[in-house]
Amino acid sequence: MSQSPSFKVKEELSPSLDPESLQRWIVALCAIRFDLEQGQLVEVCYPPGCLTHDEELEIAYSSFPDSISQQQNRSTIHDCIFFFRFRRHLKCQTSNATHSKITEVDKEFSLKSIDKNSVSKRLSSTSSGNVSKYMYGFVFNRQRHDERLKRGGEQKSVVILSHSPYSSVFRPLLQIVGPLYFDIGKIALEHIAAYVSTWPAPVPGKLMDLPIGNTMLKVNLPPAHSLPMENGVSLDESAAPVAPFLPNNQYIPQGLFHDSDLFGAFRGLLLQLWLLWELLLVGEPILIIAPTPPQCCEAVASLVSLVAPLLCSVDFRPYFTIHDPEFACLNSIREGETFPPMVLGVTNIFFLKALRKIPHIVSVGSPPPSSNRVPLSTRSSTGKVSNRPESLGLQQLSLQKFSPSSLLNAIKLRREGPLCLMTQHKEAIWTTYSATTKPDTSILNRLIDAGMSPRVEESMSVVNNEILRRHFLELTINFLAPFGLYFRTTAPLEGSSPYVDPPSLPPFNADEFLASLSARGPGKFILKRMKSNWLDFYRRFLNGPNFMPWFQRRHAVAEQEQDRLWRHARMKTDIQHLISKMSELEVVDSFCVIERLLLRELLLQQPGNGGIDSTATCHKLMGDLQAVFNALTKDMQQLMISNPQRASLLQGSPELTKLSAHSLVQAGDASSTSPT
Repeated sequence: MSQSPSFKVKEELSPSLDPESLQRWIVALCAIRFDLEQGQLVEVCYPPGCLTHDEELEIAYSSFPDSISQQQNRSTIHDCIFFFRFRRHLKCQTSNATHSKITEVDKEFSLKSIDKNSVSKRLSSTSSGNVSKYMYGFVFNRQRHDERLKRGGEQKSVVILSHSPYSSVFRPLLQIVGPLYFDIGKIALEHIAAYVSTWPAPVPGKLMDLPIGNTMLKVNLPPAHSLPMENGVSLDESAAPVAPFLPNNQYIPQGLFHDSDLFGAFRGLLLQLWLLWELLLVGEPILIIAPTPPQCCEAVASLVSLVAPLLCSVDFRPYFTIHDPEFACLNSIREGETFPPMVLGVTNIFFLKALRKIPHIVSVGSPPPSSNRVPLSTRSSTGKVSNRPESLGLQQLSLQKFSPSSLLNAIKLRREGPLCLMTQHKEAIWTTYSATTKPDTSILNRLIDAGMSPRVEESMSVVNNEILRRHFLELTINFLAPFGLYFRTTAPLEGSSPYVDPPSLPPFNADEFLASLSARGPGKFILKRMKSNWLDFYRRFLNGPNFMPWFQRRHAVAEQEQDRLWRHARMKTDIQHLISKMSELEVVDSFCVIERLLLRELLLQQPGNGGIDSTATCHKLMGDLQAVFNALTKDMQQLMISNPQRASLLQGSPELTKLSAHSLVQAGDASSTSPT
């Protein structure tokens, strides 16, 4: 947003704080000051007591630009907005479920799993908690130049902390709370927190109107399928299909950080976007270095948005500093150990030496006008020189990439290596990875260059972002399409009985999948855009960290959708008409199935089970059970009611014990499957 939303404090109209409702959106609001003698200090944390001392320290260090990367311009006030992500450190222990599942499934796949040795274990051992594995900090940083102060100025940051990566909400909110805090102090945080606590609960994938004083924030939240389950998102995602589906409405977000400036972040590396898409898809570790925190966090967010609608399970850090507790672990990676799958956004060029084992390094952004590093002409890894800010020259970018001069420049750039960034900033990529996906130059040639005008450039970036994001959305959806048969649901055939266990979803086996895919192909869309080694790309995806969490999530959603279809069919079934066509044995079998289904519904309604309101379903099943019971022979009826719980059930009594419900439901639960 180019202009900050207006906000006026009226104490008599301000709502009272509801701490429980506030937690749905925000954990805390902090104000942090850089003290010359004591370093970073948390001046205010509201509500108080919601963060540990270690968390406050980590947040404080992550809320300021690195000293090496700070802008050196002498303007009176300089504001910037960026965000970071860090692991929570709560006392209650959690299991490293995702890591163990991936390892276990890789073994079942009989494929060579990516050996992270002890690095991933050391990283995951630092994480424990029962609320959220990660927390996000959205920062409004102000640097004020004043010769009367020590060192000629001061720095302060206002930070919004949340369990959710709702950048579309917290960036505009920062534009309100940041300047307001510097105007009226701590009371600004209290008023903003009170207003946020009046907001309705987040609805993933929806456009929401969020009132804040005399302003209304209209925001699109990322869809449920892009949010990790640790955020407490329900599996009820059948209304938000993942693949194959391409929205016609450009305002419907399909993944995280749909509001990031993809075009602006990678403007000098547009030809390499397909390479970066592949690297993130297979979970390769990537170091993104930029001159400023806003530039590096924008690049990381844009990269994560590239793989929508895939659930991104790679650990991404939009702004990573040497003070992060995990830096010591990453810095101590030994020979023979593989760097864990991470995307790190940094500004401190010290990382080029400290994390030299990271295999893929991306340099983005432009240095500030008066920085210490020399802002010479930028250069992509293809060797093309771009004298920005002038014309982007996309046609030349696509047509001249194999010219002799560009080849020589690319060789020189590779020989120099990323350490050349210590003296001169360049937009470039250093990697030995050979991409399977070919850049689509027709997409690049559709992009619009705005030239020098900031206002026109902002509007053109919106258009360019839509072109790029829609292309990569289509590319990802088509890449994931071969897995669709494992999520294919079935409903009862017309005229057949829905009172049987629904068929299981197809089991997954990696070897069988790859063999089948090799025979039938991934589809024309993928074949046209990928080289002949596309099957190896799928194999790397199966072995990477993104596949299993995404597959399990989609499998669970498909099972839920199939259960919904069969429940709906049972509600519409005329049980008397169905009984008239059954044999005696089929009547007995139907009685047992209906009884088990009814007990499962009753069990879901018991307190503490997080069940849904299925009163109508229970009423229908009770009537069907009684109808089937009446169709049994007298001897069979006597046998059935010899069980006291069953007799009570037939009489319509809700007095059922948990033990009886569990024992009769277990048989139905045993039929559910998971990928093996």
